[in-house]
Amino acid sequence: MAYPDNRSTIKAKRRTRKAPSVAAAASLTAAALAFTGVPLSQAAPVRQAPAEAGAAAAQQAQGLKRRMENLDRAPVAVLMDHGVTLGWRMLGLDSDSIGFHVIRDGVQITDEPIRNTTTYVDPEGTASSRYVIKAVGNGNGQDKLTAEFTPLAQNYLAIKLDKPADGVTKDGKPYTYSANDASVADLDGDGKYEIIQSWAPSNAKDNSQAGYTGNVYVDAYRTDGTKLWRIDLGHNIRAGAHYTQVLAYDFDGDGKAEVAMKTADGTKDGAGTVIGDAAADYRNSSGYVLSGPEFLSVFDGGTGAAVDTVAYEPGRGSVAGWGDSYGNRVDRFLAGVAYLDGEHPSLMFSRGYYTRTALVTYDLVDRKLVKRWKFDSDEAGAEYRGQGNHNLSVADVDQDGKDEFVFGSLTIDDDGKPLYNTKLGHGDAIHTSDLDPSRPGLETFAVHESMGQSGNRGATFRDAATGEILWSIPATRDTGRGAAGDIDPRYAGAEGWAVGGTAAWNSPVGELRSAKGELISENIPAANFLAWWDGDPLREIVDHDYDAATSTGVPTISKWNWETESSDRLLTATGARSNNTTKGNPSLQADLLGDWREELAWPSADSTELRIYTTTAPTGMRLRTLMHDPVYRTSVARENVAYNQPPHPGFFIGEGMEIPVMPSISYVAAQR
Repeated sequence: MAYPDNRSTIKAKRRTRKAPSVAAAASLTAAALAFTGVPLSQAAPVRQAPAEAGAAAAQQAQGLKRRMENLDRAPVAVLMDHGVTLGWRMLGLDSDSIGFHVIRDGVQITDEPIRNTTTYVDPEGTASSRYVIKAVGNGNGQDKLTAEFTPLAQNYLAIKLDKPADGVTKDGKPYTYSANDASVADLDGDGKYEIIQSWAPSNAKDNSQAGYTGNVYVDAYRTDGTKLWRIDLGHNIRAGAHYTQVLAYDFDGDGKAEVAMKTADGTKDGAGTVIGDAAADYRNSSGYVLSGPEFLSVFDGGTGAAVDTVAYEPGRGSVAGWGDSYGNRVDRFLAGVAYLDGEHPSLMFSRGYYTRTALVTYDLVDRKLVKRWKFDSDEAGAEYRGQGNHNLSVADVDQDGKDEFVFGSLTIDDDGKPLYNTKLGHGDAIHTSDLDPSRPGLETFAVHESMGQSGNRGATFRDAATGEILWSIPATRDTGRGAAGDIDPRYAGAEGWAVGGTAAWNSPVGELRSAKGELISENIPAANFLAWWDGDPLREIVDHDYDAATSTGVPTISKWNWETESSDRLLTATGARSNNTTKGNPSLQADLLGDWREELAWPSADSTELRIYTTTAPTGMRLRTLMHDPVYRTSVARENVAYNQPPHPGFFIGEGMEIPVMPSISYVAAQR
């Protein structure tokens, strides 16, 4: 049986189901919170997927297991008006039969193990209650207990940040700092995530803009606010979305993550050691850095100390060889994590995508960066120039057990050779997942900038393995925003939408289409971010209330109402701030706490803390943590690269979904 309807009846219901009102949804939530110690929802179980479906099955067929973090259950509790809501993780290698008990103040309060959800409402819980989650029946011969935890007073975890001091540029102009993009990884091997937080100066520049910028800082914090280290990239690294891409992942398999990024003369690592020449200053009169050495450095996740530094490849060479002579396109960088051999994570750093395009991959072996392969359009052929995006996807699109880079309109195979080229040109947004579960494999939804290259296609929906265009959204101009996810249960699979015509990038006018390309509406939700937040498998809309006068936004989460073709507000994160001006991005979105649903991390308005918001809505769905799905986990790793994009799993989550198979992974234990 599929969730939440049987397949024999769901097709008819898709055409008639009504969207619940906000008031009705609130009533349902309140009723659920009034439960007296009963697991949330008695919904029918999700149907088991066929063995041949999905990337995990492809991994299993190849006998490959991806090495991934050995996570804890990340239990979380939130104090509500009527008790306490709790959530915890089902891990990637947990048995399907695993159950959980809830213990409050040393007393077990569940009569039977909870097996149909990883969420619980305790109406007797108070602010002083102390909880433990006990896993039973996992086939390992013993019960496992979490550490004790207490309820949050609000629906977010606040992490204190150490805001850098204000500064003055080389030409005497003052600037301030704000918390910007973040990433996450287990830096010390204890099964808990740490936050890797980037700081952006107020004078950060797009590559097309001249001017000096302040230094970029990258910090690491435990979730209790303990600051582990700070890396100062120095004045030879310019500040802006396209310059610094941070990867945080366990690259060498020792159970503790490393952090990698582009560096230069004057970069100071987390231990205070300067890389290269501290006195060198390569900034020209326009603020660009177009000379001097460039490096790629890997830092120890626990200390921030540099463990290896190599020359950044490809070097800039002739600035004009990348598309212009003043320094715009030469410094367009992307990065990603991929399992190129199907088992071990590799890191990729690239340069260029408007014209010349080059990707270089590395493995971290014995604490040294070892180059794996290089792709360069100057060598591969002119047809591969200018196909990259401001972002990318990573997934095993050809289902051979090894990852590919969906590099905009071009896809590079695991061996560094082109898999296919759609020749649709550059774009600003891309989404790769199992967007149409009725078809084998994965699909990619992308928007396009050049109408001449794309043939007046503003967005396309394609087979991710072959590049075949399945349907498109017409346009007459650069289509800067687009998103894909299941937001309308009347239509099977995920919907895709993009701003159309001559509308502004944040316009509610465009085209919303089904996974089969059916036009649903010309009213569309915001196309910035998506998240699983409430209790059903549909994805919610993550946006912000933007104030153009101050270039700031208050973060929001909304439910797309397919009946009224409008968005119903679920959360307004008052006191928090969205990132990257009109894009309205969170600092980080990932499955960080509690059950499989996603958390959203936004900085406070004054950047003194990072707030990780977690849902308190009831759900009857039980899925393994998304962080043990390799496609989702590598999506989180590349989420904040250039123009941020939300993470997607390698399987379909939505109306009528089938339960995914256990991921083909192995846990990597920390070496102490």
